[in-house]
Amino acid sequence: MKARLVAAVLLVLAVPTASAESMKHLSKRVFELARVQYTHLDDQLGPAEFPRSLHPDGSLWKSKQNWWCSGFWPGMLWYTFAGTNDPDMAARADRNTHKLDGLIETPTHHDIGFQLNSSFGNAGMIAGIAPGPVLRDGALKLAGRFNPRVGAIKSWESGKRGQYPVIIDNMMNLELLMRAARYFQLDTLRSIAITHARTTLRTHFRDDFTTCHLVDFDPQTGAVVTKKTVQGYSDTSVWARGEAWALYGYTMMARECAKCGLTAESREFLAQATGIGKWVAAHLPADGIPYWDFSDPARPNTWRDASAAAILASGFLDLARQLDSQDATLAKRFRKLARRQLKTLASAPYLAKAGQNGGFLLRHCVGNLPAGSEIDVPLTYADYYFLEALLRWQEK
Repeated sequence: MKARLVAAVLLVLAVPTASAESMKHLSKRVFELARVQYTHLDDQLGPAEFPRSLHPDGSLWKSKQNWWCSGFWPGMLWYTFAGTNDPDMAARADRNTHKLDGLIETPTHHDIGFQLNSSFGNAGMIAGIAPGPVLRDGALKLAGRFNPRVGAIKSWESGKRGQYPVIIDNMMNLELLMRAARYFQLDTLRSIAITHARTTLRTHFRDDFTTCHLVDFDPQTGAVVTKKTVQGYSDTSVWARGEAWALYGYTMMARECAKCGLTAESREFLAQATGIGKWVAAHLPADGIPYWDFSDPARPNTWRDASAAAILASGFLDLARQLDSQDATLAKRFRKLARRQLKTLASAPYLAKAGQNGGFLLRHCVGNLPAGSEIDVPLTYADYYFLEALLRWQEK
């Protein structure tokens, strides 16, 4: 462990200036740092624990299996294995993936897609482990939250957020449905995912491709009751991570529909993703890292959100790949923007030094500012999408 830490520190000290460093060197540096940091982080966890963030005193904030981000941790380890080919990372990834065994037998929520796709899903894609019944059963459980009258999967339970709340984040969980439909020949899952994406497109978005966070529906009629932006500055503001979920989610749906030969649906979702991407590209700060809310009037004296930047970078690279054959100029623009975001995230002050930041990679993320939760801290999903974006860059 000590030798790895020293090696990582030397690698970081050898970094050239951000403008001169090649993306190949940058990726190698970040994945080596991830190997060191995550070894330290994993060694602090119990057999049923996952990292969440840091407490204000700097101590590790842990979570249990049911926390919506639990799947990102094994996903981070799978990605680190993919970036380093270190068998120790694969062993740790496999062990932490199985911490989610039994999840579908417990009360779950719409984020079962995040939990299972990031863990068991990546085990299949990266390590070649055959998709087992956990992905099928998890997708079926997620599909069980679908109401055909609304045309969408229910996010949170009925209560203070409304009768039938559906949040933009839920676009991300559709990837579990699309993959399970392909793996297990369950066309109903694909139909539900497409219907949900179309309902969200129709109800959540404004004319300029910005999105609200939450739409509450009448579960009996499917009518829209109210629209809110719970984790953003205001109900009419543009919450950065919500816009990132939207970009990534519609890009993913375009890709997955294309794999199934659904050309019309793929074009529909790609057009939506492109519109979102153009809006985001026109409103990002010069370094590519968004403020936590694009509409916060305190800008520039307000928080940046590295988690939103990481999700956007990964989404932009996927979107650029799909646009290469249709609009090479726009694809180049999105790829260049993702590169700028990755370079910023891999530099001070966003990237931690070895042995710091509790074992996480990225600093300066914002979870839920209106609720006073997870402000200017590391977050697992920031690291997850940062590593995913670096892997996507290598594949471009």
